[in-house]
Amino acid sequence: MSASRIFIASALVLGPLAGICSAQTNFITVTNYVTVTITNVVTVTNTTAAAPPPAAPTSPPAHPPPATSSKPVTPPLAHQAIKYPWNNSISAGLTLARGNTDTTLVSADYTTTRKTPDNEYSGEASLAYGEQNSKQTADNDKGIFQWNHLFSDRFYGYTRTEALRDYIADVDYRFILGPGVGYYLLKNTNLSFALGGGVNYEIQSEENGSDSFATLRFADKFEYKIDDSTRIWQTVEFLPQVDRWDNYLINFELGAETKLIGSFTLKAVLDDNFNNQPAADHQKNDVRLVTGIGYKF
Repeated sequence: MSASRIFIASALVLGPLAGICSAQTNFITVTNYVTVTITNVVTVTNTTAAAPPPAAPTSPPAHPPPATSSKPVTPPLAHQAIKYPWNNSISAGLTLARGNTDTTLVSADYTTTRKTPDNEYSGEASLAYGEQNSKQTADNDKGIFQWNHLFSDRFYGYTRTEALRDYIADVDYRFILGPGVGYYLLKNTNLSFALGGGVNYEIQSEENGSDSFATLRFADKFEYKIDDSTRIWQTVEFLPQVDRWDNYLINFELGAETKLIGSFTLKAVLDDNFNNQPAADHQKNDVRLVTGIGYKF
């Protein structure tokens, strides 16, 4: 084979090999570039995510915080019952006279009150029985309950119920029920004075028969606490029949109470009940003065 053919054949063989070698070299170069790039990114990432040096230990506080109490939270209603309790009082009186007159008078009463920021409750029940020379001079039972709902510090609406039985006055029963409104002209810790009025429905049974009708009610209530142990109060109400103003009732009460020892008190109450149209052969006015020993709880 001539030298020219050998050269040509060598060129044909070495040319592709040279191309292959050249391509392989470029691929490796790209691979190396990619590898370096990724390595650099990883290096930057590692620098950003480097953990901070450990903090120096701190000394414990001189006074550790108090442990959280495991006592359950008091419900609002139960909290009100504790903060604004019912104030109760009972009293009883006994009068005995023997000799020229034979007199016995027994009286007892129970009162309860409760005041919250939005409501005021008051109730009372009383009874009296008396004899003089074997003749009854007193035999009556009475109950009153009133609920005031305060719309403001002084203005309120109320619902009131009264019940009475008086054997001496020939009143078999008398029920008075009705709503109304009131306003405190004076209201502070030791002194209060309120005016009120409303419309009632009255049902009664007397010696003359049974009747029912509507009445109006005009009333006031005054209380003065002289100190922590002594108080005085006064109430009056005027109840005229709506369509017969000559048929009306006036109930007046004046009372005083002072502390004796512990929870025991001395109590005196003057009651004056005026009925402009009483049962036949009865006086219009009944006055009673009752004193007794009371106990508060």
